[in-house]
Amino acid sequence: MSWCVGHLLELAQPEAYGEQYAKWRYADLPILPETWKYEVPKDKKKQLGLLCRLMNNSRVDTVVCATDAGREGELIFRLVYQYAKCKKPMERLWISSMEDAAIRDGFEHLRPGSSYDNLFHAAVCRAGADWLVGINATRLFSVLYGATLNVGRVMSPTLALLVQREAQIQNFKSKTFYIPEITCGGFTASGERQEEQEKAEAVRISCDGQTATVLSLEKQIKTVQPPRLYDLTTLQRECNRIYGYTAQQTLDYLQSLYEKKLVTYPRTDSQYLADDMQDTAVSLVLWLRGNLPFGKGCNGEPDIDRVTDGSKVTDHHAIIPTMEIARTDLDSLPSGERDVLTLIAARLLCATAQAHKFEAVTAILDCAGHSFTAKGKTVLQNGWKEADRLYRMGLKQKPEEKDSEDAALPELKENQTFSPVAASIREGQTSPPKHYTEDSVLAAMETAGAEDMPEDAERKGLGTPATRAATLEKLVATGFVERKKKQLLPTEKGVNLITVLPDNIKSPLLTAEWESMLKQVEHGEMPASAFMEEIADMNWELVKAHTAPEESFISLFAAAGRKEREIIGTCPRCGASVYEGQKGFFCENRDCAFALWKDNRFFSSKKKSITKAVAAALLKEGRISMSGLYSEKTGRTYDAVVVLDDTGGKYVNFKLEFPQKKGGRK
Repeated sequence: MSWCVGHLLELAQPEAYGEQYAKWRYADLPILPETWKYEVPKDKKKQLGLLCRLMNNSRVDTVVCATDAGREGELIFRLVYQYAKCKKPMERLWISSMEDAAIRDGFEHLRPGSSYDNLFHAAVCRAGADWLVGINATRLFSVLYGATLNVGRVMSPTLALLVQREAQIQNFKSKTFYIPEITCGGFTASGERQEEQEKAEAVRISCDGQTATVLSLEKQIKTVQPPRLYDLTTLQRECNRIYGYTAQQTLDYLQSLYEKKLVTYPRTDSQYLADDMQDTAVSLVLWLRGNLPFGKGCNGEPDIDRVTDGSKVTDHHAIIPTMEIARTDLDSLPSGERDVLTLIAARLLCATAQAHKFEAVTAILDCAGHSFTAKGKTVLQNGWKEADRLYRMGLKQKPEEKDSEDAALPELKENQTFSPVAASIREGQTSPPKHYTEDSVLAAMETAGAEDMPEDAERKGLGTPATRAATLEKLVATGFVERKKKQLLPTEKGVNLITVLPDNIKSPLLTAEWESMLKQVEHGEMPASAFMEEIADMNWELVKAHTAPEESFISLFAAAGRKEREIIGTCPRCGASVYEGQKGFFCENRDCAFALWKDNRFFSSKKKSITKAVAAALLKEGRISMSGLYSEKTGRTYDAVVVLDDTGGKYVNFKLEFPQKKGGRK
């Protein structure tokens, strides 16, 4: 028995399908491989080799796939199975709980691997479609606008959300509003909001010093049910709001806790437990109540039924602590891990505690013919909010809370009067939408386009719980988004990218359409080939529709690009500018293959390198005098002129010329 440590095989880069794809050229688009090629990441070769040996071992007659019960899990295993050229019978372990009883039951009811062929086909389709859109759209718009513009099915709509929000904020015009109020002894009632100060002032004057009468009283007993358990996204959101951790930091802490066996599987999109988890959950809750400071806020029998629903558990159940927490000194954990584990424990206690109940009172008063409203509440049963309150009391830095709750009103009766009342005006400003934080953008990603997806779609929203953090990190790393404290703000480069992208690439509707078709592939209602033809056609249409850059958009990237890059010289082949890159000096014309590589065999053999000064001289004069050139034959050094001898091929050539010595000898 062994395991896959994530994806052991990845889709190969375009160069694997032909040397011509090493350069980004419009003429080569779209790139549409007939059959997919895969490559093995360097750090995964050892484990892949081990699995191949095990699968092909003569003592093994049957292979059991026990990866995650979902599309990705199926893909991870099948690619290894195919890579190993394994022909042995394959069976599938399909479980969503890691409890011993569930695992034993799963092994007793193994299913034929062939039952999941369509799931595998759907997974291949999803991965291939993401590759096609990412590779072709990135190269297309990068070539058109002369800047590296990373495009992705998930990344681009996410960036579009941020850009749209910033546009709303910038275009927002704040307005002042005025609310007349009356103070009736121990409470205040508010009148209708007025846009004009004069109207509010007129109400104030007519009511000040007058009598107010209670016209009606409405009392309602309201119940606030406990929150659900954490899936990965809701946990990342809470950790960002409470602790300021990024989504990736939370995932890293969570992964470490998982490897220490302190929490259950982290990359889950379920907020419920499987049915076989009930006994474990009861024991865990009782231990947490007795051993954590905020546990004393819980009373009564733990309501485990409320957090249990096997039908809502897909690959994995909700994130909860394990009983290993009882054998762990929490103070010995790194602070980030301790924060995350404590939050998960607090959520389990709250989720299984009693409901919060209160009486809501709404009073309508009349004063001088004007209507005023007063609201209050009286807590009848604190329930889960007591444990939540105690948990927050223990935090060093208190998170920002929502608007304070209504205070209790005094005992009121209909027709009760208050005289005289003091009238005043409360002034306020309309507020723009808030900047996205990781908390709010994760929520937006989770729901984006979800209403257009099929009910039983495996994935809703943008990305998956496991990939959303990586998407945000990539947006930051590529310079499209920047972090300012908790806020995520699009950069000028990010705004410009969304400006040039067509609507179908930056809309979550693309994901919705794909999920609908992928579900058909899973159910055998659509051939995988038909889905891929749709994606191929989409890429053809994309390339055909964008043969040249939009004139009005050219300046968006040209100015910024030239600020960042110094012109080294002029390309001897096409006359365009040559700029320095990480690995060499390259022509800005993407259709031109001219390049002076820093790691150059001609220069390295002479223990020299192509520096910026050397490149500039070669481009300007076609030659440069150099001293101290090393001879591999003699082991000595010599002086010579290095000449740029470009023949227009894939690689630039060089030759040596030696200065004329006295006496006519070289």
